[in-house]
Amino acid sequence: MKRYKSTKIASILGIIGNVFLLIIKGLIGYITNSQAMIADAFNSAGDIFSSIMTFVGNKISSIPRDDDHNLGHGKAEYIYSMLISISMILISLVVFKNSLSTLFNNIKYDFNIWLIVVCITTIIVKLSLFIYTNYLSKKYNNLLIKANSKDHIIDAVITTLNLISCILSTKNIYFLDGIVGVIISIWILISAIKIFIESYDVLMDKSIDEETKNEVIEIIKQHKEVIKINHFNSTPVGYKYQISFTIFVDGNLKTYESHEIANHLEKEILNKIDEIYLVVIHVNPM
Repeated sequence: MKRYKSTKIASILGIIGNVFLLIIKGLIGYITNSQAMIADAFNSAGDIFSSIMTFVGNKISSIPRDDDHNLGHGKAEYIYSMLISISMILISLVVFKNSLSTLFNNIKYDFNIWLIVVCITTIIVKLSLFIYTNYLSKKYNNLLIKANSKDHIIDAVITTLNLISCILSTKNIYFLDGIVGVIISIWILISAIKIFIESYDVLMDKSIDEETKNEVIEIIKQHKEVIKINHFNSTPVGYKYQISFTIFVDGNLKTYESHEIANHLEKEILNKIDEIYLVVIHVNPM
């Protein structure tokens, strides 16, 4: 519940902050004809979409499991993360095209002190949002928040480059405006591809990482009653995993005794490893 509420607050703050930045960036970018600032405005528009997707994805993924969705709705988090990444890719291509045009056509823009004010305001807002969302993404291992967190820090760095471009324009150095636009587009593209791959892996039921798998195996090996482990499988359930495996125990044990071993093992794994959502153990006599 806390995970859901924290993600909801983060997405609402992201929407409010980015709507504010979109308005001031778009207005000043249009007045001055700064392609770097206009590119930054496009980026904020994409961030609004990302925050909305975070809000919707978080709401759906928080719905408990039911008869139609036995393992819950956790994968909605990754579907909407993928949508965020696709929107970022499209925005990066538009920004890249416009920035190249500015660079090769040597288009100049009119310096305005508000360019610097907007840049500084953006950096403060984005750094604040990054600190908050980065804390939440690490605390709750949430890909939606992680995607938003990356977005915020990228924006802060990009706007810093934009600020440098604005300052250099006072010395009649304009070429950096187009270069910053190109850098913005490439950075957005790289981040989007990373988020897309991470979401794709979960949606395609990528197995649990080797480190976590080895942790589970070590816990099993500590139980001397278990003679052999076989058929270890895993599948993602939202941000956690369902695992299943077969254990072989002494065939002379009573059915109750062998299943008690499995029950204790299941509880221990769930208590010790946060990444595990469900443990299914099949018991075979050796």
